[in-house]
Amino acid sequence: MDDDQRRVMYSIDEAFTHVGFGKYQGLVLVYAGLGLFAEAMEMMILSFIGQAVKSEWKLSSTQQTLLTSVVFAGLLLGSFFWGFVSDHYGRRKGFLGIALVASVTGLLSAFSPNYLSLVILRGLVGFGLGSGPVFLSWFLEFVPASSRGLWMVVISIFWTLGTISEAALAWIVMPRLNWRWLLALSSVPSFAVLLFHGLSPESPRYLYMKGRSADAQHVLEKLAVRNQRNLPSGMLVSDKTARIDEEFVNADHTPLLFSTTTKTTVVKSGFSSFSRLLSSRLIRTTFLLWVLFFGNSFLYYGIILLTSELSSGKTKCGSTLLVLGDSQDASLYINVFVTSLAELPGLLFSAVIVDRVGRKVSMTIMSILTFIFLLPLVIIEPVTLTTGLLFAARMFANGTYTVASIYAPEVYPTSIRATGSGIASAVGRIGGMVCPLVAVGLVSDYHQGAAIILLEAVIILSVVCILLFPFETKGQELTDTLVSDSK
Repeated sequence: MDDDQRRVMYSIDEAFTHVGFGKYQGLVLVYAGLGLFAEAMEMMILSFIGQAVKSEWKLSSTQQTLLTSVVFAGLLLGSFFWGFVSDHYGRRKGFLGIALVASVTGLLSAFSPNYLSLVILRGLVGFGLGSGPVFLSWFLEFVPASSRGLWMVVISIFWTLGTISEAALAWIVMPRLNWRWLLALSSVPSFAVLLFHGLSPESPRYLYMKGRSADAQHVLEKLAVRNQRNLPSGMLVSDKTARIDEEFVNADHTPLLFSTTTKTTVVKSGFSSFSRLLSSRLIRTTFLLWVLFFGNSFLYYGIILLTSELSSGKTKCGSTLLVLGDSQDASLYINVFVTSLAELPGLLFSAVIVDRVGRKVSMTIMSILTFIFLLPLVIIEPVTLTTGLLFAARMFANGTYTVASIYAPEVYPTSIRATGSGIASAVGRIGGMVCPLVAVGLVSDYHQGAAIILLEAVIILSVVCILLFPFETKGQELTDTLVSDSK
């Protein structure tokens, strides 16, 4: 290809680099963040209503636990399903389905006449909440490569704000009204996602991948106008069918549209999204991501639960998100506030380093720091020191989880991005379900040292996975389709 041809063609990545991050992406950030905010609020509800529902309907501890378990079961299915819908029918159609299911079932659960209906409806809410990877993948596809890590950390703040807001809402509602009001009011953000759905643009990267280049061009033109910048001159093209192992061969090299290497590719077709995740090019990364997400989730929820268990000096059973206590006790809400706020410094640290040192090094550093802060807890420590160490550990554990959530959609091609990151997230949910059965059970039996050693072992396993990842995605252009070389 000669120089004249090169001057009249540009790729999607080059378009985003040219127009930068501006007002248009700011609107995308707010909408995607609203989705994460709604998910966080719904996830935290059972931390506050579990005891109230148990008392009103005279439930057993097993029945109370099932209310939490069914939400996680819904999340497992939803993470895969909505990722599949998003990858095959469009990001916006995924948002519409997510918002409809989560908002309607969330509101209806407030009117549950009995325990069985509440279990079914909360399970459906969980199914609708398996949306985080879809929102993250969509936002990722609008951000220039050079600042992708920073802005992906920024959007994670919406999750923390959601947990804080749910605690504030519960603090206001539960002592004055009842758990039904909390369920109803907590569904408002999901209805907001539904209300503003019409304003959300389709991903130009998805549109181009589906052969709708004119539509992709139209979105990019609107983006450039909103950002008060101009697109590169020429025609939109893409070579993102380049081989993944060639595109990610060097962390310091961003593949350009016009490479001196001649590539001939054939798009893989006729395979399910799941089978493509296990293709020869991706199977190593996929399995390592599953282990990493399982370990990160196990560690994250383990630290939250241990914070409640050890700082209180009690040994009471916990839910997967927070130890359930008396819903009228203000200390429960204060605990959520403080532990959630502890995540903000970790997010700030992640934002500072993720685009400087890369995803793999960032996750390694923060995992090691988590290990260091947990290590003294192998022996019994004073309550104040214990709480401080656990909060510091949570800061960096959450930072690691955040960067992993950036890495997963970056490493997968657009054609299976939401599916791949969704399944990884679903495997992580299993870690969150298993954690209270193991880690907190050890603490309840006065085996604090064993619980901490278990968490430390999980960190070591996670670091091994991070070091074995074949790709560093810092500054890299996103790839669109999974392909094989022509023979």
